[in-house]
Amino acid sequence: MKAIHRLQLSFLCLLSLWLTACSEKRSDTILSDDRMADVLYDYHIAKAMGDELPYNEAYKRVLYVESVYKKHGITKADFDSSMVWFTRHPEALCDVYSIINLRMNSEKKMLDELVALRENKPKATLPGDSINIWSGKRSYMLTGMPLDNKLTFVIPSDTNFRERDTLRWNISYRYSRHLPDSLYAPTMALQLLFENDSVLTASECLDSVGWKSLSLSSDTLGLIKEVRGFLYYPQQGDVDRVLLIDSIALMRYHATDTLQVAKKQKTEEQESVEEKEEPAKAVSVLKEEPKQEPSVSTNRSNPRIREVSRPRPVQQAATEKPVVQRQQTAPKNLSKDRKLLGKPLKSENRRVPLKQNNLQVKEKR
Repeated sequence: MKAIHRLQLSFLCLLSLWLTACSEKRSDTILSDDRMADVLYDYHIAKAMGDELPYNEAYKRVLYVESVYKKHGITKADFDSSMVWFTRHPEALCDVYSIINLRMNSEKKMLDELVALRENKPKATLPGDSINIWSGKRSYMLTGMPLDNKLTFVIPSDTNFRERDTLRWNISYRYSRHLPDSLYAPTMALQLLFENDSVLTASECLDSVGWKSLSLSSDTLGLIKEVRGFLYYPQQGDVDRVLLIDSIALMRYHATDTLQVAKKQKTEEQESVEEKEEPAKAVSVLKEEPKQEPSVSTNRSNPRIREVSRPRPVQQAATEKPVVQRQQTAPKNLSKDRKLLGKPLKSENRRVPLKQNNLQVKEKR
């Protein structure tokens, strides 16, 4: 019984401690969520900057961290006590880092745009079946004077480009005065450069007012290496006419259908070459074809069927005389010789054996 009471008391003590821990309130010295998010944001940036320093400037790492404490008006003890409290409350710490993550993503996007403008290079395109990959300004004003008479762009491909993509360049344009003459009409062009050095180009004159678009499809030419384009506005002579361009967009569309490639028609020369190659291929196939071992026939009901295991009889050549003929002709020749000698030969009905050119004939008296 005493053991049971001790277990109950220990359980009640643990439960009371757990309840007091859950009901623990944040003291005044603990930083709030928003303020802790600002401190941690600067703290991580200072740590990253310190890690990039060379070995002989490692002392600056402590200065970077201390500058963060000084910026937010706290001490290292305040920061450490706040971190201890947040680690004991993981839900609050997760909310703080979600705020930090959103802030870092937004600032990264802004920095990418600034770097693209400084280096005159577009930033990486976004994934998607239909995306506007234009990274420049949305509106331009061209006067036709030198250094102010053209709009050019070059967009390199990235991992978001696919085969059979379609690019469409859309603009909206108008003139400050009446329409220009056809000799002074501006020209826009779009070009696709592929990895196999193939090039697709489309161009058109802006002889009216409104919307204009150029489209190019890669189809079966492979992956796109680069997208280029320009808009040239020639000098308008003595007339002061300004070209206003806005709503510029360069759309990229992924192909969603399947492509069936038709077989190429063969020319007469190709057909003649294939006809010549067919006999040679057939001979090579016959040479390479392994000999199949014949199956042994087990059907002995038909006497005409020869067993495959038994070899075929070998036919002797015509020049060689069979031994049997020599056995038959030897007695005839001998009998003729006997008749010529006056000694008739009375042969028996049985065969006469021959032994290596020594013939023995038995006569009956």
